[in-house]
Amino acid sequence: MLILILGVALWWAAHLYKRVAPASRASMGERGKGMVTGLLVLSIILMVIGYRGAEGAFFWGPNPALVGINNLLVLVALYLFAASGMKTRVTAMTRHPMLWGFALWAGAHLLVNGDTPSFILFGGLLAWSFVEMVAINRASPWVRPTGPFPARKEAMAAVGAVIVMIVIGLIHGWIGPWPFGGA
Repeated sequence: MLILILGVALWWAAHLYKRVAPASRASMGERGKGMVTGLLVLSIILMVIGYRGAEGAFFWGPNPALVGINNLLVLVALYLFAASGMKTRVTAMTRHPMLWGFALWAGAHLLVNGDTPSFILFGGLLAWSFVEMVAINRASPWVRPTGPFPARKEAMAAVGAVIVMIVIGLIHGWIGPWPFGGA
């Protein structure tokens, strides 16, 4: 369990370093980006190894209704990721579409994984996403995008989310539990 906790803590630290010590991070320039990337890769490795090896109390598991809700939330999360990168209409509604997508992804995984390691992993990442939003909001004012927001981009974000969902689902099934229920 310690490896999992270290992985989540390192994820938090690597992301929040820029917010907590902006002058220090800025003084590192491009080298700092490489360092943060390396720390994030290491945090993901630690989280994967730690989660796979962690044991803890089990409170609930997936059921057909929760799996369906999880998959719908993950699809919306993927749309928010795509919409953020494509600057679609949702970017005028929230400053943090990618972080909201991340929060939805983490929350969705808590719905179907009711065990202590999942509370640490997905709960820790869910909490991080909210802390990150607050930190960004405190660091600088938001300038709301005004558009235009072409329908073509909205459609591309939606189709992209479906395609990525299928690909992630297949990979998820190969390396872990089948995410679409049934099998």
